Amino acid sequence: MKSNTENSQGYLAEQFCHKDKQVIQESKIAVLKIQSWQFASRTPGIRETYLKEAAKMVSKSLLSFVPNSFVLSEEGYYFYPVEN
Repeated sequence: MKSNTENSQGYLAEQFCHKDKQVIQESKIAVLKIQSWQFASRTPGIRETYLKEAAKMVSKSLLSFVPNSFVLSEEGYYFYPVEN
């Protein structure tokens, strides 16, 4: 007797392997960037420039404050409030 649900175990395993490889690759890139920054921070002339760039990146990243109304507006909540 055939089950009502299709077994998607192979598909899920393939998706997991793909995402796992992506995470591993991104982790390696992150480690290389950190090592590059550590090396550059030891160089006197480049250190100040890197610190300014790092401060600018942090201020523009997800760590900066964004009001709720801005997020709702960007997602179109106020345009179609009945559908939300």
